[in-house]
Amino acid sequence: MILRIDHIGVVTGEPSALAPFLGALGMSKIDEGIADSYRTACEFWRAEAGEPMIELVSPAEPGSVLDGHLSRNGPGLHHVAVEVDDIDGELDRLRAAGFRPVDLAPCAGARSDMLVAFTYLPKPAGLLVELVQYG
Repeated sequence: MILRIDHIGVVTGEPSALAPFLGALGMSKIDEGIADSYRTACEFWRAEAGEPMIELVSPAEPGSVLDGHLSRNGPGLHHVAVEVDDIDGELDRLRAAGFRPVDLAPCAGARSDMLVAFTYLPKPAGLLVELVQYG
């Protein structure tokens, strides 16, 4: 079951340059980490506890999954992440509903105890959706 929106992912090649703007929006960085499988650095920002976060995602090293996205599209909105209670079950359900799998199986995310898997809805939205399960 989908529990809530966990975060909105924003891709950038310059996360430190965005920090003052997120601060102006009343947000503070609450966590950061590396998603090794994707070679991405992730910063998590939030205004208030319990509210959805903004995740700044940037290439952590050459060969990052973000390299192509940044060269084709530049910085901007990247994905919507929803927290789920059964990531495998939700992957199956969304595939049956027409989402294309990006990840065939969940992998470790950038935060401790975080499993993630991406799916994509090409039409009518062109929407990348990340499933997140904690614990």
